[in-house]
Amino acid sequence: MTRIQIEHETLYEYQTEVELAHHLAYLQPLTSRWQTVQSATLRLDPAPDTRSQSTDAFGNTRSFFTLATPHSSLSVQALSVVDIMDRYAGADLSKTPAWEDVAEALNYALDRPYLAASEFVFPSPYVPRLEVLRRYALESFTPRRCIGEASYDLNRRIHRDFTYSSTATDVHTPIMEAFEKRAGVCQDFSHILIGCLRALGLSAQYVSGYLITQPPEGKPKLRGSDASHAWISVYCPGVAGDWLELDPTNNIIPTDQHVRLAQGRDFGDVSPVRGVIRGGGEHTLKIAVTCEQVTS
Repeated sequence: MTRIQIEHETLYEYQTEVELAHHLAYLQPLTSRWQTVQSATLRLDPAPDTRSQSTDAFGNTRSFFTLATPHSSLSVQALSVVDIMDRYAGADLSKTPAWEDVAEALNYALDRPYLAASEFVFPSPYVPRLEVLRRYALESFTPRRCIGEASYDLNRRIHRDFTYSSTATDVHTPIMEAFEKRAGVCQDFSHILIGCLRALGLSAQYVSGYLITQPPEGKPKLRGSDASHAWISVYCPGVAGDWLELDPTNNIIPTDQHVRLAQGRDFGDVSPVRGVIRGGGEHTLKIAVTCEQVTS
């Protein structure tokens, strides 16, 4: 069991005062058999006029808040402590079923029990169904290959074929543009991997969260120097919980160093902070994340 502490601060500074704002935040980590939230606090400055919390359709905790008092800046600070188990320790991907059998089970049939995982087979706003992604995926998904090994091989190929570049794309870059550039960031690589899997009739989720990073040897860890991260989860009977997580940015299966924040169809479902404001003009955005292992 690994205990991790996360500090995530989002700071908006506006050109003119915001008169009214409605915001939605996904900043409380998920709770599961492998991840326990010990504490989670959301600090807002200025204090909101109304505030509520609920669970969305994907099991994520979401916070809604409204500010009706004019303000020139907004600070959203999430402080969390979670305990994480290495979910896939000892997993044998060769023992998973053939990918065609999984795809067939996810197809709708009148006399077949409904599989909840089939919800993530369909295209979504950030991940359309593209033939070019299906052709790219088939190099890994050869006939009767087990889904665990095929998915991990596809994850490896994306890591190999694509260059990490924070300037190649932005949050709204279409998946096809990132695929053609063969460059992007974790959000792009995750969307591409999801698109490849769904193009084959498989079920895949987008996972947002954090990954513990290590400073250069001999250097202290700088506070606020980390960043949000993203990876995917593919429906894979035979592994823990029947979902196999894959991190194409780092070519690994997530371990107890990955903190799961929220899950959905794509980035649009789990954006950490979003909102609608009246006023404000131009604004600047600063994000500072610190993610570190602590003693229990």
